[in-house]
Amino acid sequence: MAIPSARAGTKGVPRAQREQQILAAATEEFGRRGYEGTSLASVADRVGVTKTLLHQYFGAKQDLYLACLVPVGDRLVSAVRAAMADTEGAGAPAARSAAGDRPTGTPPPSTPLRVMHGLFTALEAQREAWFVLYDTTLPPDSEAARRARRYRAAIDACAATGTADVLLAAGSFDSLDADALSHAWRGLATALVRWWISHPDESADAMTERCARLFTAARDVLGP
Repeated sequence: MAIPSARAGTKGVPRAQREQQILAAATEEFGRRGYEGTSLASVADRVGVTKTLLHQYFGAKQDLYLACLVPVGDRLVSAVRAAMADTEGAGAPAARSAAGDRPTGTPPPSTPLRVMHGLFTALEAQREAWFVLYDTTLPPDSEAARRARRYRAAIDACAATGTADVLLAAGSFDSLDADALSHAWRGLATALVRWWISHPDESADAMTERCARLFTAARDVLGP
């Protein structure tokens, strides 16, 4: 979520704490403005440190971006993989009763819903982090772009598996259908995160429940 605009990097703050302040502010800046629109000076100003100190801690802008990207990428890839493996849907709130258990006879949540819940949960503390990974302004031949592509490829591989399973369950065996659906999923996830950022009172669980309603409505409208 939003980082306070107060100058947090005052003298006497331990280095480890100051580094976390810088990374939190930089992640939000990169997520909101993109790599191209973010400057070290703007990050330093938000945290209340000098640009020189920022260079001492993290190096050049690309180095700072990578320091933000790696924990974000690791967290999101792990969340998607965990959701794919959670075939019982133990973590998805849309399938739980008020007591915290799924009502008897209720099927586990679908793979797309489990994955969305995993992503929302991973992003809840800082929603803009999604756009650090999906940044269209990265220099195309840079190390930053290559590292981001590797993380996106890992998520895309999970999406390809999940969408193929969904289509197979529906009796479709067309590989191009699966490819098109995985691309559509990425666009949907991006659009939902963007909407979520503009609705800060929505929790990860609330977003998952909203998605469950939307997925059900879409199935009813588009189904046979």
